[in-house]
Amino acid sequence: MAKVLVVEDEQALALLLKYNLEKEGYDVIIESRGNKVLGVVESQLPQVILLDWMLPELSGVEICKLIRSKPDLKNIPIIMLTAKGQEEDKVKGLNAGADDYVTKPFSVPELMARVKTNMRRAPEILATKTLTYKDITIDLVQKKVFRGKNYVHLGPTEFRLLKILVENPSQVFSREYLLKTVWGNNIYVESRTIDVHIRRLRKALNAFGEDYIRTVRGTGYSIDTDETD
Repeated sequence: MAKVLVVEDEQALALLLKYNLEKEGYDVIIESRGNKVLGVVESQLPQVILLDWMLPELSGVEICKLIRSKPDLKNIPIIMLTAKGQEEDKVKGLNAGADDYVTKPFSVPELMARVKTNMRRAPEILATKTLTYKDITIDLVQKKVFRGKNYVHLGPTEFRLLKILVENPSQVFSREYLLKTVWGNNIYVESRTIDVHIRRLRKALNAFGEDYIRTVRGTGYSIDTDETD
């Protein structure tokens, strides 16, 4: 069953959309808080996102940019829902990465038709549900990591770090970049905290094979098969 994520803080509208989408046969997920959306998208991998412009914590435009910055999420179609009808607002939403733009109040049948049109791109998204590097496989849907046939138990922080590294093999990431990406801009964490989590990640992965994580002295980390500095 194809998934549609409805990001809407007006409960009545969210329930109306859920009712009509379920009538069309979709599995519907509702989220009302802007700062929770990225985590829901990463865990659920919806085939289409209906995204309200005005949300608590983060705006729809900011969320759209965040989703488009993630290699494994960037192909998910996003339909922006907004009361803003000015041309410059539409341009702003589309420039942020939205695929379509619907102004409130809208026709429900028209919106359902737009969801169906964007759903045609679903196979692209489903193809990105796993990441691999050599014998490491990351299941993005179930949030599981395997080394060969061995299940590797990771905490959520180690999982996110590994995902970043595997998405960009051989690229060196600074501690500052990893901190910003994993913890966000508004949380203060010592840069050396990254070293602690990398050690945990290494220990878990290396229980089943050689060390692929490379330390670049004075810079940060990458995943490749070169020798560790």
